[in-house]
Amino acid sequence: MQDHQLAFLELALGRKALRFGEFTLKSGRISPYFFNAGSFDDGASLAVLGRCYAAAIVASGIEFDLLFGPAYKGIPLVAATAAALYTLHGRNLPYAFNRKEAKAHGEGGSIVGHALAGRVLIIDDVITAGTAIRESIELIRAAGATPAGVALALDRQERGRNPETGETLAESAVQEVARLYAIPCVSILTLGAVIDALRQGAGSLPSEYLAAMEAYRERYGIR
Repeated sequence: MQDHQLAFLELALGRKALRFGEFTLKSGRISPYFFNAGSFDDGASLAVLGRCYAAAIVASGIEFDLLFGPAYKGIPLVAATAAALYTLHGRNLPYAFNRKEAKAHGEGGSIVGHALAGRVLIIDDVITAGTAIRESIELIRAAGATPAGVALALDRQERGRNPETGETLAESAVQEVARLYAIPCVSILTLGAVIDALRQGAGSLPSEYLAAMEAYRERYGIR
């Protein structure tokens, strides 16, 4: 595990953004872990988070000209990432985010920050159903720009669920986005990396949840 991944893992545990136990998800699945990026709610955690995103993005080699954060969780994430890319990697890049509802007065429109142009990298916490990412891609394309990829905090590597039939799908939401839009998706951490860290007894991870995590991945994880 790389330094930025360990830093993110310790931050997520310390801020209780990553918790272990028994959680009923929106999908109805009973998960042994839960991730909530909303728990990164102070300046210190946002600074570390920005550094982790920036390190993962630089390591990925994705080429892009602008950062975009989908409202609402993506807004602080994109600002923190832009700051870290400049401070730590010498890359001064513009960023933008959207409003949920277009503004009818003042400058108007639904985009705040730099105009969408060139190759745009989307910054978000996770992809669950992919709705926010699809909406972001539509906004980017409508502006004449090109989606360059997606950067996430955590890739759950979990197969999706058909909301009508309840059937477990073959792909994860991340895989579906990558396939449908032919763009790369990079993450700071994956479910597989968390399980490997549990197996190795890394940091302050509760090793007693290893069996439950492995069983969950076996049942719902991507093949």
